[in-house]
Amino acid sequence: MLRRSGMVRSVMPPSPDPRPGAGASRRGGVGTGRREPIDASELLASVADTSTYTEFYSPVPDGYRKGRHKYVAVVGTVMSGLGKGIFSSSVAKMLKDKGLVVAPIKMEGYLNIDSGTLNPYRHGEVFVLDDGTECDMDLGTYERMLDQDLSTWNFTTSGRIFAEILDRERHGMYLGRDVQMIPHVTGEVKRKLRELAVRGDGEKPADVVFVEVGGTVGDYENGFYIEALRELAFEEGPGSVCFVALTYVIEPKALGEQKSKAAQLGIKRLLEAGIQPHMIACRATNPVQPTVLEKIAMFSNVPLRRVFSMHDRPSIYTIPDELRAAGLDREVLTLLGLHERVDAVKEDRARERWSRFITRLTTPPSRRVTIGVTGKYAQLRDAYASIEKALEHCSAHLRCEIEQRWIETTEVTDQNVADRLSGVDAVIVPGGFGSRGVEGKIACVRHCREGGVPYLGICLGFQVAVIEFARNVLRWSDASSAEFDPECPTQVISELPEQKKIEGLGGSMRLGAQDVLIAPDTLAAFLFRDRLSGGAVRERFRHRYEVDPTYIERLEAGGLVFSGRHPSQPIMQVLELPTARPEGVADDEPRARAVHPFFIGAQFHPELTSRPLRPQPLFMGLVTAAIRGRYERDGEEWRRIAADGDVTRWLMGAGSRRQAV
Repeated sequence: MLRRSGMVRSVMPPSPDPRPGAGASRRGGVGTGRREPIDASELLASVADTSTYTEFYSPVPDGYRKGRHKYVAVVGTVMSGLGKGIFSSSVAKMLKDKGLVVAPIKMEGYLNIDSGTLNPYRHGEVFVLDDGTECDMDLGTYERMLDQDLSTWNFTTSGRIFAEILDRERHGMYLGRDVQMIPHVTGEVKRKLRELAVRGDGEKPADVVFVEVGGTVGDYENGFYIEALRELAFEEGPGSVCFVALTYVIEPKALGEQKSKAAQLGIKRLLEAGIQPHMIACRATNPVQPTVLEKIAMFSNVPLRRVFSMHDRPSIYTIPDELRAAGLDREVLTLLGLHERVDAVKEDRARERWSRFITRLTTPPSRRVTIGVTGKYAQLRDAYASIEKALEHCSAHLRCEIEQRWIETTEVTDQNVADRLSGVDAVIVPGGFGSRGVEGKIACVRHCREGGVPYLGICLGFQVAVIEFARNVLRWSDASSAEFDPECPTQVISELPEQKKIEGLGGSMRLGAQDVLIAPDTLAAFLFRDRLSGGAVRERFRHRYEVDPTYIERLEAGGLVFSGRHPSQPIMQVLELPTARPEGVADDEPRARAVHPFFIGAQFHPELTSRPLRPQPLFMGLVTAAIRGRYERDGEEWRRIAADGDVTRWLMGAGSRRQAV
């Protein structure tokens, strides 16, 4: 091995290809021996002149330039769930606005290979990236805040790292060494961070890599991450790594004042790990008092100007500007020596665009609607975090206050659905797996279809819309899904023949970004008109079951329109009901009764691609339809709203709300 500046430039090959279907990035694909067989004699001959008697193991990938790449490491103290991802993404946004290339990574401590099999009640929403990586919901925060598509390079878990190490060991890559937590496990962590620095945002190497360590300092499961970061800071040298400790200032109601002792003790755990934080971010319900900030600064050896209040805000999107006003961005640039890389012109342009969004977001709205979200995890808002954010984006762009009413579908029946959905202006039926709560979702679909309530079905919401239409319009009373009833005689939703041949949980899942061919002269084509490329849009999927092709023709004959399809396979990806009666259709035909002001479903997850400055079209269409349904009866008010081009650009046709048959 070649020793250089206290590090070792490894002769070993780079880590397994993290792209979907390769190496460690997918369920069932780790440690399965996919590499070509290695001849032991050739391996030993190749390292005959290489000494293994060294305690150093710190791989450096090709193209890595020490001193060129900087790191900001964000760790949590006191307790988890403080918002490390929100803080980290806010700081990353400030630096990206200045023209720097940023690359975030979330490092989770759990042993799962990815987040795909985690129950939302345990870990919140499973966020899916373009390349199909199933990951933590914090990756969604990074994508939205940075307006940047991430990949498997930006996420890892303890399980994935251990699996890669064991795979290497089985292939003789450690040259006969006993593989240990230090230096080998910590070395693999440093390898990942340096590889990400070289890759950057996929186009240019990173100026700054933002490292978010999941969990809390002192946890057993993330201890090796923190040790690896300590080693990284030592190896990279002064001015290369900025450590930020996110802590919590409690304010017991019984006392009526803020207390910093828990924060002090949490930071002490970090100091015991050999890391001196450069900055402290104090989470709290209310602005942290100056005296409390002073106590924390004194105890942690951090200058007061680098101790910041991270109290609750009405919206996370106001945080970057507020941290900038507090001078946090200047402190990071100073600590990492990055002032000379700032592009002031680019920063001015970025801040102007963001400022317009924040102004709309914080200005009191002139209209109000209620959106019902009918899901099986409604008791846990984090399970639908991206839906909540997609609606927030729409709220700003349409200057409309959106009340989100969360409705648990396990408690909804045909008998009480009208009461449960009373007063909502539109309904979203989100995704999910399993049969629990499905009949309640179907009841919600029927209520919306027959009552003319604007409807958006997402993933499972798309599938239950097909089932409801088959049951109540085509009178196929036994229609269902193979997922819920494998013995059902009319499986309008099932696995395609090609999928049924694939074994293993997740093996037949459609994951990640795929092209959706949009039919012209449809509601989908109208909504996606600014995003179409070659008649198609690219959206993210996470599902296993499809509309059975044998039923498509009969469903369409009954009035259901499949306006989005796979470019080459018989896979239906968008459905809708026509907003006006098709020409030449008689009153007594089923298609004449299938008219609806706004009824659309997507097999993909549109909420995953909604961004603050680029709201998702399906959500914009739904909220606009809700505004119309609520205000259209008030002639004067509707004329005022209709004069707003930001609203009318999402309205298709002149059909109004009506009672369907």
